[in-house]
Amino acid sequence: MNYPIITTLIAAVAIGGCGSTTTVDDYRPTTEPIDIGVGEKVAILGRRDAGRHETDRSFINCLGGKLNNSNFQVMPEQEFVDALYPWFEPRTAPRHLKRLKKFMEEPVVQEKIRQEKIRYLVWLDGEVESHGSSGMMSCGMAPTGAGCFGYTSWDKSAMFEAIVWDLVDLTEEARIRVDSEGTSYVIGIVAPIPLLTPVESQACEGMGKHLRSYFAQKEE
Repeated sequence: MNYPIITTLIAAVAIGGCGSTTTVDDYRPTTEPIDIGVGEKVAILGRRDAGRHETDRSFINCLGGKLNNSNFQVMPEQEFVDALYPWFEPRTAPRHLKRLKKFMEEPVVQEKIRQEKIRYLVWLDGEVESHGSSGMMSCGMAPTGAGCFGYTSWDKSAMFEAIVWDLVDLTEEARIRVDSEGTSYVIGIVAPIPLLTPVESQACEGMGKHLRSYFAQKEE
C-alpha cells in the first residue's frame, strides 16, 4: 500500500473536494417585504404522501431554526399539524393554492388559524439523493492487524422548493427553489475517514437566508 499517495489524496480532497455548489431561484409578484404583524406566526409544513414521499425532517427542522433568528414567530411542523388535525395530515394536506382555498372555507379551520395567529404557511417539498459512486475500498485482517484501504466517492444533490401561502388573503407570496450538489468521500487508511459534502445544510442556509429577507414586521 502506497501511503504517500493516499495521504496526498486525503489532503487534496480535504482542501477542495468536499465543498458544495448551491443555487437559489425565487419568484415573487413584488419586491415589497411580506407584512407580518406582532404575534403572528409562520408555520412550516413538509410534503407527506402517506409514506410514499416525505420531505426530509432534518431539513424542515433546519429551516425552522434559520427562520427563528428573525423577528417573527415560527410554528414547528408537528405543532401545526396537531393544531389543525386532521386537515393537514399526509392524506389530506393541500399541495396547491386551489386546494388550500377549499380548506379555508371550513369555519373550524378558519377559527383555528385565527386562534393560533398563523398568518403564513411555508409548504416544503424536496429531497437529497446520492448517485454516481466510484472508487474501491477493501477492509480485512492483515498480519499487522485489521484495517481498510482505498477510497470511495459519490455525488450528492439536494433539491428543495418552498411556497409561501398567505392564510388570510389566500395568495401565493413567494416560491423558492434551492439546488445544492457536491461529492463525498470515504478514504481508508486503517480506519475509514469520511469527508462528506454538506449539500443539505448549504441548501437550508440558502433558503433560510432568502425567506428571512422576505418578511417585515408591521408597526403597531
